[in-house]
Amino acid sequence: MTKKKPKPPSSIIASNKKAFFNYTIEERFEAGLVLQGWEVKALRAGKVHLTEGYVVIRDGELFLIGCQITPLGTASSHVQADPLRTRKLLMHDSEIERLIGKVEQRGATLVPLNLHWSKGRVKCEVALARGKATWDKRQTIRERDARREMQRALKSQQT
Repeated sequence: MTKKKPKPPSSIIASNKKAFFNYTIEERFEAGLVLQGWEVKALRAGKVHLTEGYVVIRDGELFLIGCQITPLGTASSHVQADPLRTRKLLMHDSEIERLIGKVEQRGATLVPLNLHWSKGRVKCEVALARGKATWDKRQTIRERDARREMQRALKSQQT
């Protein structure tokens, strides 16, 4: 009997920490990303900012807007690199239809959570999210501070 090897954890290229603070995450989806060669090289070097990014639906397709991938200095000179270009997300039609329905009905937003490698390909984790009110954000800060204080107290008791 042969044992299956456990899957190695996919490495995260960039994450959108602000999304967890500004939105309540309801569902997560994984989508492929259409990239050019210089963008893949820049992603390997970690030259990406995802915090200002968001996902829109146009003509039944998903697009990532506002994600900045800074070109490397060694990028090809014959390619005009646009760091803020709109990038297409790849998902099955049935998943896209389901997302369209949820966004229209509930008034939710699609937010990119992270970019990561999966089987040698770049994937984008997209979340169906609802914006938090100001008091929700304050509550999140209070909970985070309380957790931090508990950890400090436990750490000081152990030493």
